Amino acid sequence: MTAILRATGVELSYGSQRALSGVDFALSPGEVCAIMGSSGSGKSSLLYCLAGVVAPTRGDVTFDGVPLRRLGDDELSTVRRERFGFVFQYGELLPELTVVENAALPLRLAGQRKAAAHQAAEEVLGRLGLAELRQRRTSQISGGQSQRVAVARALVHRPDVVFADEPTGALDSANADSVLAEFLSLARSQGTAVIMVTHDASVASRADSRYTMADGALTGRAAV
Repeated sequence: MTAILRATGVELSYGSQRALSGVDFALSPGEVCAIMGSSGSGKSSLLYCLAGVVAPTRGDVTFDGVPLRRLGDDELSTVRRERFGFVFQYGELLPELTVVENAALPLRLAGQRKAAAHQAAEEVLGRLGLAELRQRRTSQISGGQSQRVAVARALVHRPDVVFADEPTGALDSANADSVLAEFLSLARSQGTAVIMVTHDASVASRADSRYTMADGALTGRAAV
């Protein structure tokens, strides 16, 4: 199967410090992949390069057959907004918006009308058990609920790839297990590929494939 996302010889340096060293990586459509590694191993740097947030010092990242370096700023922003989704460790929700407004944000930014965007967001929120909370402010919900809203926001526009940076790292074990299960179930049902970076082996065990990262290099890949 042709990869939807590929890295070839990717290197990244911050001044004299090398964060990534000759990384090769491929992600198939609909694949759930975990990248494991300790703090400082380079896994978050790789995630941001793959997502087009950071440009590599050398090498190429190709999405859907097109090198990201060939895209202008506006084109790259469109790809990140419409074809990528993001889940962060602490949710990064907008506190001034309600649950449904947060979840609908990618659709609204893409120009969809409010009613249609909110309807789509409410459907996803319902699948995540959040229908009754849709009009609450995010300051009025729990950490586990907030992370479910972040998952809804990442998946509401049916992106090709979701990038998840320690997606359950801020949750207790019970909430982490349920949020991760709901996240991956919804992503798989949509055919959305997922890249998760994590230091947690139990999170990685839910993936279809797993890489290990150390000192800026991917040291291996194994089917889980």
